[in-house]
Amino acid sequence: MRDILEAVATGDLSPAQAEAELAGYATGEAGRFDAAREARAGLPEAVLADGKTPSEIAALAATAIETTGRAVVTRSDADDRAAVEERLAEAHPDAELRVDDRAGVLVAHAADYDPPDLDATVGIVTAGTSDAVPATEAATIAREMGAAVDRIDDVGVASLARTVDAVDEFRHHDVLVVAAGREGALPTVVAGLVDVPVIGLPVSTGYGHGGAGQAAFSGMVQSCTALSVVNIDAGFTAGAQAGLIARQLDDARSREP
Repeated sequence: MRDILEAVATGDLSPAQAEAELAGYATGEAGRFDAAREARAGLPEAVLADGKTPSEIAALAATAIETTGRAVVTRSDADDRAAVEERLAEAHPDAELRVDDRAGVLVAHAADYDPPDLDATVGIVTAGTSDAVPATEAATIAREMGAAVDRIDDVGVASLARTVDAVDEFRHHDVLVVAAGREGALPTVVAGLVDVPVIGLPVSTGYGHGGAGQAAFSGMVQSCTALSVVNIDAGFTAGAQAGLIARQLDDARSREP
């Protein structure tokens, strides 16, 4: 503790960084940021934009950069992203930003941030173009956890030939996140063709009875093949689960003689 206090006194640590070191979180103008989540649980803390104002999102993103060297914002709109970019341009002008407008995801790295690098690959599979938003969220989180991420898009079972043609690609990965809407059949089919973990990501596409992802979710949890399933549109959770599997594989491979 004395070292931390001395670092604050000399200006080598900010009060927010010191609080994060001591308490595991940093308290800012928009609330508390869980700066210790990655060390504690293996996955990055993200700022969920839903329910927050643009200024609150920007403040939390700035705190994230200050305390962890990285900010991840999900479910954001154009106003949210503009506020974050403006705030970081002032507080952290050297930060590198990556933005996916369609998926509503923003990632910022401080200039001295050292990203993790895992010896494991995650395949992000989509049934169709409509599944891109939660799939991109999953890809972002798995990538931020250090996994190598590949996209395999538009291979849904409406034309089963597309699925069969991609089987060799599926098998080259250590874990697969498979996103599908409507009846959600693709993860079940894929899980029956590969010997790696499959995470089903139901997507809120479809309409009428069982629409908005409900049929997709029900179909996946009733699958006769072995897969795990996250909530509807829960790209963050799917990517985090894939990343955690990738971490365990990397650890095992690093210990191989």
